[in-house]
Amino acid sequence: MRRIRIIVEYEGTNYVGWQQQPNGVSVQELLQNALFELTGERLCVHGSGRTDSGVHARAQVAHFDCEARMPADKFAIAMNTHLPADVRVLYSDEADESFHSRFTPKLKCYRYTVRLGAHADVFSRSTALHVHRPLSFEAMQCAACDLVGRHDFRAFMSAGVTMENTVRTVSRCGWVRDGQLLHLYIAADGFLYNMVRIAAGTLIEIGGGRLPVDTIKKAIESHDRADAGATAPAHGLMLYSVRYEGGFDTEEALNGVI
Repeated sequence: MRRIRIIVEYEGTNYVGWQQQPNGVSVQELLQNALFELTGERLCVHGSGRTDSGVHARAQVAHFDCEARMPADKFAIAMNTHLPADVRVLYSDEADESFHSRFTPKLKCYRYTVRLGAHADVFSRSTALHVHRPLSFEAMQCAACDLVGRHDFRAFMSAGVTMENTVRTVSRCGWVRDGQLLHLYIAADGFLYNMVRIAAGTLIEIGGGRLPVDTIKKAIESHDRADAGATAPAHGLMLYSVRYEGGFDTEEALNGVI
């Protein structure tokens, strides 16, 4: 039995998310169907994270175990012949059996994108949140710094979700301006359910003057979801990169590929 590791890029607009579900088509289901067409084996593809409906991925890491003798680096090309245009396998290799896409990540990075302008943009409508009002980049950048560090992020988890350990370490959080686009990058050792979208929504409200700049800090201290801002829509969110124990890094693996 071989363990094959892949990096998958997808636009999540048309899918119910990563995980296979009975109420619609998922990215996991598409990959498993593609592998059945290639190998004749019914395989389970394990992903690094269960992105929600409408959320995208630039570098979702996944793995599967199979008997097929196809060279590992050929799986990407072969799988793409059985996938729709909004799902691409960018990279494939053979991993050690100790590698697990979900359980061994050291660091994940998400990106949330906002597009500023009086009118919504046709071409980014599925991948960026349109905000027509002015935002203070400086205020959002200042507030983003309060997310960095090891904190209890209970206030940034969806209400009704039960989880014992809500402490996470955020190593990077900041905005990058690219013309009318504003990208929020958040890197951490793990995330709570909707943590990035709640953080993004709170920062956007701060930038628009609807919440004070110290909102993030106070919400972390109170552990109260009501003290943070709204949950930003799913379509602005993207799983951007993943780094693993043992050295595997999607940025290094994709160097020269994308």
